[in-house]
Amino acid sequence: MAFAPRVPWPRRVQVEGSSMAPALAPGDRLLVMPLGRPRVGDIVAVPDPRDPGRMLVKRVVAADSRRRLLSVEGDNRTASTDSRTFGPVSCDDVLGRAVYRYSPSSRAGRVRRAVQRSAGGAERSAGGAERYDQRE
Repeated sequence: MAFAPRVPWPRRVQVEGSSMAPALAPGDRLLVMPLGRPRVGDIVAVPDPRDPGRMLVKRVVAADSRRRLLSVEGDNRTASTDSRTFGPVSCDDVLGRAVYRYSPSSRAGRVRRAVQRSAGGAERSAGGAERYDQRE
């Protein structure tokens, strides 16, 4: 008997609302891949804890690897309902990491992980008020 390896198939997700502006805009269409453990700065798709039939697209701002929990927030904090409202989400619930925006064609391209930098330029691994720099 032979077993085929489990292949992570991409899923398609459409961004609704402005919670991820300016990185993502309403109507952006993304490919989401289940690629390993999410890291701080990744944009991920997770089920809405208040309505599991609805998907949320948010950035990972903190990760607790011991308890396998993530805090996720929208880049546009004033327009986002996220872990500040519903608490951390389980790593097991993450559908995947956004890897490519395929529509609209004028904005098509890789979705890059943001590296959080402190005022002194050092990379940080937890959430906070620091800015994000786009990196591969």
